[in-house]
Amino acid sequence: MQHELSTESANPASVDLDVLSTLELVGLINREDATVATAVASQAPVIAEAIDRVSERLARGGRLFYIGAGTSGRLGVLDASECPPTFNAEPEQVQGLIAGGDSALRLSVEGAEDSAEAGARDLAAAGIASGDAVLGIAASGSTPYVRGALEYARSLSALCLGLSCNDNAPIAEYADVMIAPVVGPEVLAGSTRMKAGTATKMVLNTLSTGVMVRLGKTYGNLMVDVRASNRKLENRSLRMLVHLTGLPQPAARERLAAADGELKTAVVAERLGIDVEAARARLTAVDGRLRAALDDGHE
Repeated sequence: MQHELSTESANPASVDLDVLSTLELVGLINREDATVATAVASQAPVIAEAIDRVSERLARGGRLFYIGAGTSGRLGVLDASECPPTFNAEPEQVQGLIAGGDSALRLSVEGAEDSAEAGARDLAAAGIASGDAVLGIAASGSTPYVRGALEYARSLSALCLGLSCNDNAPIAEYADVMIAPVVGPEVLAGSTRMKAGTATKMVLNTLSTGVMVRLGKTYGNLMVDVRASNRKLENRSLRMLVHLTGLPQPAARERLAAADGELKTAVVAERLGIDVEAARARLTAVDGRLRAALDDGHE
């Protein structure tokens, strides 16, 4: 007997959805959304395990692949695409793959999620290797495309992670770490772009941010690995440099320019009273970790 998916069940709280007033409808959706954070919180230990295991792989030069279909795939691509501007990560370090290819980001590609072979083929085309990590994202937990990708990744001894919003997800069979925030039936039955999508986004936010923090991409809660490549980022870097060094803004602007827009280099040079090349060398010696570069009796 097939296990009933809670994400496909009818929600008893919304059986009269089409006759509610607009305000009642909005309130109902909001109340249901309020339960998502609790579901994600229940997965804190396994999310933490995933962060530690993925960051270990990336610290050794590995990559993280998100792979999914439909909403799940789009959310994976979104999170991956935010890593370079937020953390100055190389574009290939975190990659998002979606069933049907990039065109499926805008338009549904019917049937793309039903091929396990396509999941394996897309990972192979991306050059997946044993030192990498793969997170298969499937709200249902049974998407063939995701299952095929994880099965292939496991055959290569890559780290396999699963993310589903249902208990007893079939993809768990291939996952070294399984994250399952069970959000229950959607307000609109089966519309997993809603609570399941929100839960997925929350997990991915936590996972990628946690991994990048573990890799030394932040200092406190500041995005110090940002590179000032446009005006918005230049202004953000300038504010952080003023905050971290106490320099007046004009002097901070000069220091940042001298460091070719590299915020961490500018901070180390100013705080330790060394030139730009020495600051870069010091950061390189500690894998770019600003706190480590400032410590060791030199702060």
